[in-house]
Amino acid sequence: MTRRLVILTEIISPYRIPLFNCLAEESDISVHVIFLAENDPGLRQWKVYKEEIRFSYEVLPSWRARIGNFNVLLNGNVTRALRKAAPDVILCGGYNYIASWQALLWARLHNVPLLLWSESNEYDARGGKAAVEWLKAEFLRGCSGFVVPGRAALEYLLSQKVSEDKIFTAPNAVDNDLFASAAFLARQNAASKRRELGLPDRYILFVGRLVPEKGIFELLNAYSRLDEAVRQQVALVFVGDGPSRPELQKLAAAVTPGTIQCPGFAQREELPDYYALAAMLVLPTYTDTWGLVVNEAMACSLPVIVSRVAGCTSDLIRENWNGFLVPPRDVSSLTSAMRSLAVQPDLCATMGAHSAQHIAQFSPKTWSVAIAAMVTATLGNHA
Repeated sequence: MTRRLVILTEIISPYRIPLFNCLAEESDISVHVIFLAENDPGLRQWKVYKEEIRFSYEVLPSWRARIGNFNVLLNGNVTRALRKAAPDVILCGGYNYIASWQALLWARLHNVPLLLWSESNEYDARGGKAAVEWLKAEFLRGCSGFVVPGRAALEYLLSQKVSEDKIFTAPNAVDNDLFASAAFLARQNAASKRRELGLPDRYILFVGRLVPEKGIFELLNAYSRLDEAVRQQVALVFVGDGPSRPELQKLAAAVTPGTIQCPGFAQREELPDYYALAAMLVLPTYTDTWGLVVNEAMACSLPVIVSRVAGCTSDLIRENWNGFLVPPRDVSSLTSAMRSLAVQPDLCATMGAHSAQHIAQFSPKTWSVAIAAMVTATLGNHA
């Protein structure tokens, strides 16, 4: 018997399309995705890859504004869209939108189980404020169950007194094949790609928003502490954009010797070139619910250095096997980890191969199978 799953999520993220496409191929699931908006142009410069969508979806009318630190998104037609979709199960990607609360109320009134797709972990900087924590607790109480991407999010829900039998794990994933194949082609044409992109022969790579909480200034500081001989051989490349870019470039100009580049934002199809030609990926974030750039880098066979607070670390990083874990804001530890890889190209290659081997377990198919199993289990428990 085919079950109807409706997913309510914010935007048409390029990272999610492969997952939803794979879920649409599951024989016992009929999936419909309700997006609250196409994109968030004030925060992200992502393309919207509508031509790749192979699942049923709709985009609700919306109005967006930023009030202080809060992202306010208001939607029309939420209950009408749910009524028309006629879900057996709802998977809601967040509690911080009015539409999420409308869906929760609708689900209660129509006796439809609603599960929260929860990525929060104990280091999530978005929490901590009393009003926010109260609202979160209220939303959690109203949910029939939860879907998490990995261990950090699971442990967070357990700390919130959520029963473990209500939590389902669907591992966070990107299109591994897309990144791996594009990286292979880039390496096959490495010399021409380097000239095209103006990239140095060897470099340490950061990918993400250029904001302080991503640890970009600690990364720059750590690079400046590497031995001069190392900096002469290994550059530092920041791929991304954000409000801190001008300050970062100003500080980078004072680091000598060494090469530091900020080529700007790269779309999904451009990223594999940067990963393929890099020596390692570094994500020294203060807070990150997951860190999908780590998935991408691993699919491109890179060793990774990640701060311990990123949500992906428990699942993706095996220390000294495919990378290193460092405390956030710890410049000395970051410098040491970077030096270890920078001076040992053979170790980079070995760890990179381990990354590619491990990330194969975190695929869109793995995610979709887990979601299908969640729907079956939820309806069995709800009967």
